[in-house]
Amino acid sequence: MWGCSNAAMSAPPSSRVARLGRFRKRQPLLTWASAFLVALLGLLPLVFLVDQASGLGWTRAVHVLWRPRVRMLLVNTIELSSAVTVGSAILGVAVAWCLERTHLPGRRVWAVLVVLPVTIPEFVGASGWVSIFPSLEGFPAAVLVMTLALYPLVYLPVAGALRGLDPALEETGRSLGLGTWGVFRRVILPQLRPAVLGGCLVVSLYLLAEYGSFALVRYATFTTEIFTEYRLGLDPAAAAALSLVLVALCAALVTGELFARGKARYSRIGLGAPRAARKQRLGKGAFPVVGGLAALVVLSLGVPLGALGYWLIRGSSTTLPSSSILSAAAHTLGYGIAAALLTTTLALPVAHLAVRRRSWLSTSIERSTYVARALPGLVVGLAFIYFCIRFARPLYQTSTVVILAYAVMFIPLALVAVQSALAQSPPRLEEVGRSLGRSPFVVFFRVTLPLIGPGLAAALALVFLSSVHELTATLLLRPTGVETLTTQFWVYTSSLAYGAAAPYAAVLVAISAIPAYLLVRRIDALGSVGAE
Repeated sequence: MWGCSNAAMSAPPSSRVARLGRFRKRQPLLTWASAFLVALLGLLPLVFLVDQASGLGWTRAVHVLWRPRVRMLLVNTIELSSAVTVGSAILGVAVAWCLERTHLPGRRVWAVLVVLPVTIPEFVGASGWVSIFPSLEGFPAAVLVMTLALYPLVYLPVAGALRGLDPALEETGRSLGLGTWGVFRRVILPQLRPAVLGGCLVVSLYLLAEYGSFALVRYATFTTEIFTEYRLGLDPAAAAALSLVLVALCAALVTGELFARGKARYSRIGLGAPRAARKQRLGKGAFPVVGGLAALVVLSLGVPLGALGYWLIRGSSTTLPSSSILSAAAHTLGYGIAAALLTTTLALPVAHLAVRRRSWLSTSIERSTYVARALPGLVVGLAFIYFCIRFARPLYQTSTVVILAYAVMFIPLALVAVQSALAQSPPRLEEVGRSLGRSPFVVFFRVTLPLIGPGLAAALALVFLSSVHELTATLLLRPTGVETLTTQFWVYTSSLAYGAAAPYAAVLVAISAIPAYLLVRRIDALGSVGAE
């Protein structure tokens, strides 16, 4: 292995054991330093909010936060987050199970279709529903639109985790007399816990920060109120105090997810059997399963795309020239690719410490990166403007700041994907590599990276999709004269010019479909290897 088998065989057993022991105790300084820097970067918005809110004073802060409207916003936010998260979890796990553990007719087609809703920005989907059904508004509308938009964020990690499970675990459960439901509940579901909880956490954090969809369906949450406060400029300190409530909700979510995850280990000693898991035959159940999937695809994909097609055909004389669309698409692609690469790179040391060096310190570092994901993009954008003007003025209104803001907001997406992959990769292979005299960097690039390849692919795809869909921070941070597809779409939609906005949305969906399709292909490739 790695060209060192002879040296390994000639080394005394006591020497190999000593090397393994040193590897377990060693905590690379560079990894820790990188993780600390990532954590500090992620906490910049929190520092900004604390500084802004400190101007209120304790008495006034209590008065601001104890208003009846704030209590209403808190109830709205919690109710909506709970309903959408539960709905996304049920849909994500059910769809993943149907596609990965049953003989579903047309599985490859369904595998692409159920992922495509993630290529449609939430505010684009909401505008599609509202343009067709103008009376659709309030809590039911928000739950419907967001659940249909966000369930793929649970499906993707769960599908990847199902592909990575050792079939021997399920076979052992059946040999002990467990039926299909018993194997799922007592064997498979515990192994899926990191993927399900990670997906649910990302969905919940998305909901805390979402603005565009809720503004379109007229449902008030903390984010819509914060956006209104900042936009009107009446009381920035009060808006900062309201944002700190979102930070508190984020802290509650990440702490709850941490306790729910527990201390169980999910990796195997070896690579497992190189074969696919046994799939269930649906029989007569194929009709309701296919019907349910069809209904899900029509609602999550057909309605937004149908509305988009209608407005494309209808058109509008106010649409900008095609050159502006090409320019906006180029900027969108550039920002998305750069953000995906940077964010995934930043997530690697944090994920490695959280999985391989579990301690209160590594857990605190990892959890701190989730704070910005719960904040509206508007707040993150204002935080970067604040720090640029004070400490790094040359970076103000540059593409670098836009990409850094994306990395801060979307690093939880990369962490969920990378951590799930690391949790299922056997650490003993890394230990063996180190015992053979290889440096931590060589072991990481030659052993760890190939093992977590699917997780990295998922991280890159998810961050890219989220970056090209980002709206509010982009409106604030983009350089003067630079437009993206989302900013142009929002300008026209805000004035109800759906025909003018449609071309930008269409190009955005087309760009987003590419990584989604590649991600599905990557998951299928993982399953094909197991089936050989």
